[in-house]
Order: sequence, then structure tokens, then C-alpha cells
Amino acid sequence: MGYMIALFGIAVCVLFCGVGSCLGLYKTGTAAAGVLGEEPKKFGKVMVLVLLPATQGIYGFIIGLIASAKLAAGMETALGWAVFAAVMPMALSGFFSALMQGKCAANCIYAVGKQESLSGKLIVYPGMIEFYAILGLIISIMLVGGIAI
Repeated sequence: MGYMIALFGIAVCVLFCGVGSCLGLYKTGTAAAGVLGEEPKKFGKVMVLVLLPATQGIYGFIIGLIASAKLAAGMETALGWAVFAAVMPMALSGFFSALMQGKCAANCIYAVGKQESLSGKLIVYPGMIEFYAILGLIISIMLVGGIAI
């Protein structure tokens, strides 16, 4: 039973982070398409803003790989719950930060469309949201690392 609980937690983490990134990238990609449709030369200015929500999917994948090393046939239920709980900070922070970062970055892309000189300054706002995804990554790494098999 513990194996299935741990496996479910890892799957939820990777899935939530991936879905959050996809939705965030949808927001930034559509915003960039609108801006670039009028001014294609701004591609370089908006590309970093477009890609920011993708990092949470990568973080979820990393936690999935690290946590999968803790999987063992016949795991005790308590150990399965420990793995499940350890990956949840990344699952939740990854999902929600990717969504919010996508919305924030999309608005920054619209602003770059109006005033190109703001591109360097505007990366700060979605970058602040990234910080919370990184905190979730660090906590999950610490928690998973602390689980003794």
C-alpha cells in the first residue's frame, strides 16, 4: 500500500507542475503572439517572459526523479505517506506559481508591446513569483532527502 501512495504523490507532483506550466505557457504564448503579430522585431524582448512558467514543469520533473529513488516494493504505508507529503510542497507551489506567473508575464508582454524599453525591468515581477516555486523545490528536496528507506 505504501508503494502506491508514494507513487500517487509523485505522479500528482509531476502532473500538477506540468499542467500549471502548460497553462502558464498558454497565457504567455498567446500574449506574445498578439504582440509579435504587430511587431515581430520584439521577439527577443518577449521570449524570456514567455518561457518563465516552463520552469515549474522542470522542477516537478526533478522532484519526481529524486522521489522515485525512494520507491521500493513492499514499502510500509507510513513511508508511502512520507514520500507523498514530501512532494506536495513542489506540487502545489509549482501548479499555482506557474498559473500566476503566466498571467503576470502575459501582462508584462503586453506592456513590452506598448513600450519596448520596459522589457528588462518587467522581468522582475514574474521573477518574484518564481521565487516561491524555488522555495517549494528546495523544501521538497529537503523532505525527500530526509526520508530513510
